[in-house]
Amino acid sequence: MLWLFFFLVTVIHAELCQPDAENAFKVRLSIRTALGDKAYVWDTNEEYLFRAMVAFSMRKVPNRETTEISHVLLCNVTQRVSFWFVVTDPSKNHTLPADEVQSAIRMNRNRINNVFFLNDQTLEFLKIPSTLAPPTDPSIPIWIIIFGVIFCIVIVATTLLILSGIRQRRRKNKGSSEVDDIEEKLESMGTLANSVPCDSLDMKGGHINDIFMTEDERLTPL
Repeated sequence: MLWLFFFLVTVIHAELCQPDAENAFKVRLSIRTALGDKAYVWDTNEEYLFRAMVAFSMRKVPNRETTEISHVLLCNVTQRVSFWFVVTDPSKNHTLPADEVQSAIRMNRNRINNVFFLNDQTLEFLKIPSTLAPPTDPSIPIWIIIFGVIFCIVIVATTLLILSGIRQRRRKNKGSSEVDDIEEKLESMGTLANSVPCDSLDMKGGHINDIFMTEDERLTPL
């Protein structure tokens, strides 16, 4: 009679915990990837520890303080360490709602990870979103980073102002020299237009202007 009772319990548990069953979650572990040569073997002891951690998490949920390790069922365990689990309610002989299990796992995700020396990437609850990683303090203080950025901006701005001033000064000097050249050319051209070259006059032979000659001087030969 006793063996029949255990048989019925096993059959009921098998029906409750199945892949893709209602309120079932798949877990995948990458122990070798996370720990390398220090990786441990996943056995029944590790399964018991996992069930204990899930029961511990469920006991943190209101009205689930009576959850026991036996209420957590595992099935379809593979050698590459993946399996499905559900949390049952023995009083009603059904699984607990998925949202309650998900909430409990998320609240205690870091505790579960630390027990198995894993993280959200190597201990995956496929239907449960990963928890946010705690903020890490930067190795360099933030004020030093801000000061460095402001200092670089000031240096660049100063350099641009200096280069702009040099360029404007060069343009100004170049413009004034061109104006001086133009003025010199205009002055030289005005001098030539308003004066008579000296070599055009014959100072020895002289030159007689007929306008100022009298009538006798015109008729009387020299």
